[in-house]
Amino acid sequence: MNENELLQIITEYFKEKIFENHKINALKTHSKLKSYKINPIIVKYLSKILEDNFTPLGIAKALYYPRILGTSINTSFGTRIQNMFVELNLANGSLIKGMDIEFIDKVDNRKKWCQLKSGPNTINSEDVNPLLKKFTTVTNLARTNSLNMNNSDLILGVLYGEESQLSQHYKKIDTQFPVIIGKEFWYRITGFDNFYDKLVSNLDLMILNLDTEDFFKQGYIALSREIEASNLFDFK
Repeated sequence: MNENELLQIITEYFKEKIFENHKINALKTHSKLKSYKINPIIVKYLSKILEDNFTPLGIAKALYYPRILGTSINTSFGTRIQNMFVELNLANGSLIKGMDIEFIDKVDNRKKWCQLKSGPNTINSEDVNPLLKKFTTVTNLARTNSLNMNNSDLILGVLYGEESQLSQHYKKIDTQFPVIIGKEFWYRITGFDNFYDKLVSNLDLMILNLDTEDFFKQGYIALSREIEASNLFDFK
């Protein structure tokens, strides 16, 4: 498969599996009141700052906005990309606990065991030691089983961003195990040097031409109707 073919396939994968799926979930799941655990005090306050009133629409927006604009899409992003690498035969699912994928590094031609992270600020300080422990456990297991593995073969792959953007938490991990981010990571997994930059350009163009069908508004309007019909709040 050449570079342009792979770019087209991955761009279409983003559109169908991430963006279209986000739309489907917004309308089928996140527009339903039963999908939320509600803090009645906080949502009343959020309704007030969103609509300057305590209304079904304000409550709906307070619940729906963070779910659709944050949690929903971000949670699915990493999982979908992991599945994509496997489905497109760019990697295999890892058989080693704690690793997400295994692939042949197109730069040094060595097998890499990789845990995936989305972006340069997606771990916290409390994540660092568990990650280091997990990686160390894998290296010890490799030695026990006489696998041809060294520390540089265990990597933390960060899907987007630049090295200069990496948080101090990632930099601490990088002192023991390589943290490979953005352009370099996509080069290692695809074998095409400028693949990441071209993919970002393709995705920008595709996103600008998406027909959203106003699904975002449809979702919170449907949710507000459920809220108005429920007995959870007294709007009188």
